[in-house]
Amino acid sequence: MPESIPKNSVGIVTPQTMKFDTPLPLDSGQTLNSYEIVYETYGKLNVDKTNAILICHALSGTHHAAGYHSMEDKRPGWWDTCIGPGKAIDTEKFYVVCPNNIGGCHGSTGPNHINPETGKYWGPDFPPLRVRDWVRSQACLADKLGIDQWAAVVGGSLGGMQVMRWSLEYPERLKHALVIASAMKLTAQNIAFNEVARTAIRSDDDYNDGYFLEKETIPKKGLALARMVGHLTYLTDGLMGEKFGRELRSGDFERGAYNEVQFQVESYLQYQGEKFSTTFDANTYIMLTRVLDYFDLAREYNNDPVEAFRNALCKFMVISFTTDWRFSPERSQEIKNALITAGKDVSYAEIDTAQGHDAFLLPIAPYIRVFASYMQRVAQEIT
Repeated sequence: MPESIPKNSVGIVTPQTMKFDTPLPLDSGQTLNSYEIVYETYGKLNVDKTNAILICHALSGTHHAAGYHSMEDKRPGWWDTCIGPGKAIDTEKFYVVCPNNIGGCHGSTGPNHINPETGKYWGPDFPPLRVRDWVRSQACLADKLGIDQWAAVVGGSLGGMQVMRWSLEYPERLKHALVIASAMKLTAQNIAFNEVARTAIRSDDDYNDGYFLEKETIPKKGLALARMVGHLTYLTDGLMGEKFGRELRSGDFERGAYNEVQFQVESYLQYQGEKFSTTFDANTYIMLTRVLDYFDLAREYNNDPVEAFRNALCKFMVISFTTDWRFSPERSQEIKNALITAGKDVSYAEIDTAQGHDAFLLPIAPYIRVFASYMQRVAQEIT
């Protein structure tokens, strides 16, 4: 827990819940007749309601992007390095909103909630979602908050996909779009990694075809393995070598039996998997990876991203990282090139770093400088 709250922190924050009774039509053709979105806000909304920033979270992200829920918290929100007084997303200038997407497992309506029509957990019967569904629900949240236009919509990875979809679905409702470490669609390799993770979960006997909450079981082994596979793809070989090398956690090469020898990297991955398996819903993980797989920004635009981006009205900032092989710089360059060809105002930065895909979450100095500089531009345009 923090001994004291840092001065550049948003401090102690309390999640809020917004309830919606107006049905939400989904891309699948199904409808959520009612739903809840859990979200957090930081900073103050100005009188004209022109300083609002929407944060779109990635695969395992939540609404808790910054600050602490209590003095007992061991760690702040997942993007605390970038959100707070004087930080890149300066809460002395901006009113920041970060929702937990529907289908999530941290408060918003999802598979681990009760289906009001059956009185049982939604489980695997929760309606399939698309990125467009999240954007539509986020627009409904903005309406409830009285926000007609976002000063910026910001997101990394899967969050970046939401940002791009925002620019096409509601072009008049955002002035800036910041797309970080993302892509217009997944590569076959990315889809393959996601399928390995889903297979690990489904292969766990405790998964019970997705009805594990009814059966009062948790597919911890499968979910832990899925997280281990995913976590590997967010890092780089060089970073893992620097961090762990071939150091042993336990055992001895000369005298130890195979099952007594454990490398530090093995221990680290097992810890990450175990921790994740106790906090994340397996059906949500399967659904979220499917949302990633199915996302294709230009599918409805004759598979032409230039045609798609012609509908956008906002300005763009696209950021990539040299060692990110899950969402490589080539994918961000495709976004940038399509925007340029579509005649849009776009800035692009490729950050040289060893941290891989996770770099967008970390306090890497060149990245923070670029990020903060662009957000200063956003702030200067606020009326």
